[in-house]
Amino acid sequence: MNKKALIVATVLMAVTTFLGKAQGALNLSLDECIRIALNENPTVKIDSMELERVDYSKRETLGQLLPEVSFAAQYSRTLMKQTMYMDTGEGVAAIKMGRDNTYSTALSASIPIYVPQLWKSLKLSDTQILQNLETARASKLALVNQVKNAYYALLLAYDSYKVLMANYETSKMNADVFTKKFELGVASEYDMLRANVAVTNLEPSIIDAENSINKLKLQLKLLMAMDANVDITPAETLDNYKQTIYGSAMAIDTSLVNNTNLKQLDLQTDMLRQSLEVQKASWLPTVAASANLSYSSMSNGNPLTNFKWMGSSSVGLSVSIPIFQGGRRLYKQKQAEIQVREMKWQRENLERSLNIQVQNELDNITKSLKQVDANTKGVQQAEKAHEIMQNSFKIGSGTFLQLRDTEDALMAARLSYYQSIYNYLVAESDLEYVLGNAPIYKYTRN
Repeated sequence: MNKKALIVATVLMAVTTFLGKAQGALNLSLDECIRIALNENPTVKIDSMELERVDYSKRETLGQLLPEVSFAAQYSRTLMKQTMYMDTGEGVAAIKMGRDNTYSTALSASIPIYVPQLWKSLKLSDTQILQNLETARASKLALVNQVKNAYYALLLAYDSYKVLMANYETSKMNADVFTKKFELGVASEYDMLRANVAVTNLEPSIIDAENSINKLKLQLKLLMAMDANVDITPAETLDNYKQTIYGSAMAIDTSLVNNTNLKQLDLQTDMLRQSLEVQKASWLPTVAASANLSYSSMSNGNPLTNFKWMGSSSVGLSVSIPIFQGGRRLYKQKQAEIQVREMKWQRENLERSLNIQVQNELDNITKSLKQVDANTKGVQQAEKAHEIMQNSFKIGSGTFLQLRDTEDALMAARLSYYQSIYNYLVAESDLEYVLGNAPIYKYTRN
């Protein structure tokens, strides 16, 4: 009995500590958790930075259509002049060529006039930006789904914990009553032991429930990029959602128009088509204009005096016509054409797979609704049976074992009830993720 009392004291201390922490915890609703996650999660921030990077990449491509201007300056000092020998009537004459100091400056400019491959690349950059936008949306949809499922799991853990604690308190009260009755000689030792065993059997489940709550909190805080030392509790219960699940089930739209996988595949197909256009544009000629302005000066002696500048300028037009490159352009074009055709079959297969996923989630929702109805009735019946047995036990017409059976049945019915609501919410969240219908923009900062 001393050992058992020690175990009970340990469990109660753990429960007291747990509830004490919960009182000072940050109370969060599901919407608040999603909002925090979408604004603080590193994955979302990385996607935003990647979108900014692709925008700069497009500007880099656009810059190739603008004039290119460069300036160059050079100075050189002749250490040993070149010598030239010439025959004269009186012998051979040596003539030194060049001057001591040479200065030159040049200003050059060029601008593309007709560059079809570059123009096609700009369209490709626009599609890449759209692709990154959709990738960022996909990450947010996945994050919303993860936060919802983690939050629902935390609600289930809390409600299950409350059910276990209610049964534990009842069992502990029964154990105290039978212990006193046994000491007074009005109850058998078997009944006293049976009551105490019921308490002991619940203690591991309570400890497991506490550990589960702590783990789910850590998981939710990780998704919200929140410090692990900050304690949180859910501001809702699964019962809060029971009133809305039927209306939500009737309003489900199963269209795949917002599915992020299909959208990304369509954008990838557009990018491949545009890459094909870029390959075709490589067969066309390019035209560019250029202009040059240069000045030069040469002098002897002091490099800072005796300047004599001479200028020159020119303008030009260059045309480049690709003729033969060993068939590389043709083969690249053929590869791009095959990839475009492949994407058609990939889309059909993906759409078929997504329709199956949608149907599975709809089946799960329908099954969960039926389970909620059945378990609601089960809880009502278990509560009534427990109340009847309590009254029978008080007047001596029912046994303790019968009472314990109704208590265990009531606990099982309540656990099944909360599990069915949880199953519905998870199925609805997963369906929302497949359809891509999560209202992510209402959670983000303006």
